[in-house]
Amino acid sequence: MREKVDILISNSLIVTMNSERRVIPRGYVAVRDGTIVDVGVGDGKDKYTSEEVVGGGRSVVTPGFISAHTHFYGALLTGSPWFGKIEPPTDFMQNLQRIWWALDVMLCHDEAYAAALIGSLMYAKSGVTNFFDNISAPNCIDGILDSMEKAVNEVGIRGILSFEATQRRSYEEGVRGVEENERFIIKNNKDPRKLVKGAIYLHASFTVTDDLFKIAKELSEKHDALVAIHAEEGLVDVYHSIERYGVRPIERMYRLGFLSPRVHLVHAVQATDEEILIIKKTGAHVAHNPMSNMLNAVGVPKIPRMLELGINVGLGDDGYIFNVFENMRAAYLIHKVWNLDPRLMTPLQVVEMATVNAARMFHQDKELGSIEPGKRADIVVIKPRTPPTPVNEKSVYGHLVNSFTPDDVDTVVVDGRFVVKEKRFVNVDLDKALEKVHSTVERLWDKMMAEGKYQLDYLK
Repeated sequence: MREKVDILISNSLIVTMNSERRVIPRGYVAVRDGTIVDVGVGDGKDKYTSEEVVGGGRSVVTPGFISAHTHFYGALLTGSPWFGKIEPPTDFMQNLQRIWWALDVMLCHDEAYAAALIGSLMYAKSGVTNFFDNISAPNCIDGILDSMEKAVNEVGIRGILSFEATQRRSYEEGVRGVEENERFIIKNNKDPRKLVKGAIYLHASFTVTDDLFKIAKELSEKHDALVAIHAEEGLVDVYHSIERYGVRPIERMYRLGFLSPRVHLVHAVQATDEEILIIKKTGAHVAHNPMSNMLNAVGVPKIPRMLELGINVGLGDDGYIFNVFENMRAAYLIHKVWNLDPRLMTPLQVVEMATVNAARMFHQDKELGSIEPGKRADIVVIKPRTPPTPVNEKSVYGHLVNSFTPDDVDTVVVDGRFVVKEKRFVNVDLDKALEKVHSTVERLWDKMMAEGKYQLDYLK
């Protein structure tokens, strides 16, 4: 007698991303109560029955992709007239002063909700089922993560939300930011029913005192929570640390006892070989954001060397392009041209960064990141319309990195529930959502054009 399951993904090429990186040319995945109960060869219909059968044809099934680092509010400036008003930034620090810090002082609950809504929709469309976001809104700290959580839950994906604690304007403001993170962690992290969790976020070494590093470390240990920081994205971070503390930022964090397997170092573009060895020694993780690094012209981190040493590296977008396929493609290509070596980075390494590695960063690798019995059912069904060459067990990683796009994503399942089905959002009316987001963004742009100013604050 056949067993009844909630969803049967049938007759598809299964990219399991299990420890053997097994790819099943024609297989099935059975889902019940939010959990993957079986993965096997064939269509699975001799063993299981379900009212929801998906897949078939040329379907490729992967684990849900995971964004290791993002800023949903980055989407709010896409195409903004603000870029035409400002003097073009000439370096990373001016990018912060003229663009991002000028934006973040304008943000409050409506903008945070709109950013999380459009970001979650773009993620779901491209097969991203999980993320680590942080928002900077220094004039609207208290409760802002709840507004974002509401939007994420409406779409139905999974994620981690955090507030960017910074002391570039005052010592007290940084403490309040960490307190908002702690409040959200206490509210969400111990409840297994909640898909959205909290974490601690510090802006960067050049806007954070030793005291705030210590507070963040203590709270991370107290709540067993992740803690992340922008690390050596631009040279201003390095120069400030050497001038103020006599050491580079990653060495400073090491001397403070801050680094651990709970810590995400975001970017690490300027990290030296010695600092990379510190990352390896402490078990900290690295979030790589290649397209953002290109946009900000900050350079390229030594990701191939990190991977060679066994440092865990996940793939993020830094709030620039919410398209995991484009970000995988950039990670695959940029290290080749930067190092003048076409051998660097393989498609498999890049797919690992967007799945199992990111799950490990989130300390969720026992539940997510691969398609295996017992894991939570975060699954993507891709139906490539016009693959230029055959898609099979030997070519699929190459296609994931080189030819697939969000338009090929057909169905997205998160925690055993449909979020996207046959290219349609299940939980959200897209037209109404876009109307809400666009009206909020128009008001924000009007305010920026009328009142926006460069933000030259720095940690004194």
